[in-house]
Amino acid sequence: MTTPLQAVVEAVQTSRKYQAIDPGLVAAVAGVELGKGRSHKEAVKATKNQLHQSAAVYQSGRMAYDRWLDEFHDAWPDESARRPLLRQVMSAHSSTNERLPILDDFYTRIFALLPPIHSVLDIACGLNPLALPWMPLAPDASYLAVDIFMDQVAFLNGFFQLADVAGRAETRNVLTDCPTVPVDLALILKTIPCLEQMEKDAGRRLLDEVQARHLVISFPSRSLGGRQKGMASTYSARFAELTSGWDAKVTRLDFSNELVFVVERG
Repeated sequence: MTTPLQAVVEAVQTSRKYQAIDPGLVAAVAGVELGKGRSHKEAVKATKNQLHQSAAVYQSGRMAYDRWLDEFHDAWPDESARRPLLRQVMSAHSSTNERLPILDDFYTRIFALLPPIHSVLDIACGLNPLALPWMPLAPDASYLAVDIFMDQVAFLNGFFQLADVAGRAETRNVLTDCPTVPVDLALILKTIPCLEQMEKDAGRRLLDEVQARHLVISFPSRSLGGRQKGMASTYSARFAELTSGWDAKVTRLDFSNELVFVVERG
């Protein structure tokens, strides 16, 4: 017999927009909405809305993962063609698209503050792993990327294999299943606001669980529509709350549309 929760999850995931999202996350969001006393129809609508605001809004329509991998295979032998193609694909995800104008400077400034990095954890990665050629990692570096979209994870594993990177991508809901493997560096890029839309204290719990000596934590300083709306000051204050009491060295970097904190834990 199908439970009310299962019925909502199935209804949500019949939509193409949400069918590739980790079912565990869909169930968690749906459970909260049903717990508010909503009807089946209301819970389906509210669950879709939450998943849209927290995740799906950043994808620009249909993600052509198979075609992109084919294009990567064709272009990869030509080193001069790689970065333009990677930029083109990263433009399909709002988070990485916003970073394209500053990409040449972004990781250069960040990694100038870090020691040699041999292992990376990329939380709620989106298409950020495609920026690996811009990251001056150690030659033997490993890369673990996690996100909630199953088809995106499969695409990234194909990319890692093609690029001959010691990397893997995993489908994970970090609200309940955050990786705890020790790494040199955790990338938590524009992730905390999305998580805190679903759970108010998700950011603090995430930072407590991640086992990294160095963290790069960023926040958007403009909305998806390009407006500032005092976001930099708001998120700067939120970062201070999240890291209150830490024994850490923090360096702030201000980019045109992204506020970055490079953290070295004591």
